[in-house]
Amino acid sequence: MTDLSKLPVTVVTGFLGSGKTTLIRHLMQNPGGRRLAVVVNEFGDVGVDGEILKGCAIPDCPAENIVELANGCICCTVADDFIPTIEALMKLDPRPDHILIETSGLALPKPLLKAFDWPDIRSKITVDGVIALADAEAVAAGRFAPDVDRVQAQREADDSIDHETPLSEVFEDQISCADIVLLTKPDLAGPEGVAKAREIIAAEAPRPLPIVECAEGVVDPRVILGLKAAAEDDMDARPSHHDDAADHDHDDFESIVVDIPELATPADLVAAIERLAQERNILRVKGYAAVQGKPMRLLVQAVGARVRHQFDRPWKPEEARRGRLVVIAEHDDIDETAIRAALGALETAE
Repeated sequence: MTDLSKLPVTVVTGFLGSGKTTLIRHLMQNPGGRRLAVVVNEFGDVGVDGEILKGCAIPDCPAENIVELANGCICCTVADDFIPTIEALMKLDPRPDHILIETSGLALPKPLLKAFDWPDIRSKITVDGVIALADAEAVAAGRFAPDVDRVQAQREADDSIDHETPLSEVFEDQISCADIVLLTKPDLAGPEGVAKAREIIAAEAPRPLPIVECAEGVVDPRVILGLKAAAEDDMDARPSHHDDAADHDHDDFESIVVDIPELATPADLVAAIERLAQERNILRVKGYAAVQGKPMRLLVQAVGARVRHQFDRPWKPEEARRGRLVVIAEHDDIDETAIRAALGALETAE
């Protein structure tokens, strides 16, 4: 790559828990000859995904090439965070061949594309493509795609019901902005679920899109990198629910950070998260926990009532053996007192 060529950037979007971090970890370990840099945008005050990725750093994507922005949506902090971050990555020696941006699971991708129009970086970078990840099992269950007939029936019964849920709008905007869709967790959906998810995505897409099944983040980098989409020049082909809005916000969703004491067993935490998902519509829980008698830290990632956990690394000598979890839900479903009680939160955070 010459200094005069534009640096390609791939935007990885997808709903909460769709597998974005798993995909990027796979690309880091299988870069196809590229030297990568990664920007991770977390929703909430505590970053988790960035630390996971730094633990997977390799020579083609060293730890210094991984930047985490956990203080808000990058498209809302363009001048303060996004532009300086991109410029810093471009000044690395050796310079990255490709930048991956993992958006927050609640992010609308189109406002981020508009950020690439800033004069400071437009002549230096290009959006190689937008990759949307969709959880096959969730999509097949219709959680993020509205049933038109049912919505119409509800509208006729109650004039106040005339809007799609915020979750469906996020999902539809992500699909509409994509150049390719990765259908993740196909093993959980099964052949019928995968077929149904494909139909739903095809119906939501504003134009024909390639849909590729992707289990555990494994996909040939040649399929999703090097698309040369120049998405920043193709905005009109990527419609959004928020195209007419002067600005956008994230008031539909809220996150809280919960410090939890050392656990007797991981099963106790899993059961508590499952209850929260079922009783309080919690969308996402992610973070770390300490388990009595275990020298390793427990990594926890939950999507609704589906909880995954594993011991990821030893506790450092200077670290307090306690857990810290980020809990995300729609604004009206966040009852901080009830959530903290359900998770057995520490009375005070140090």
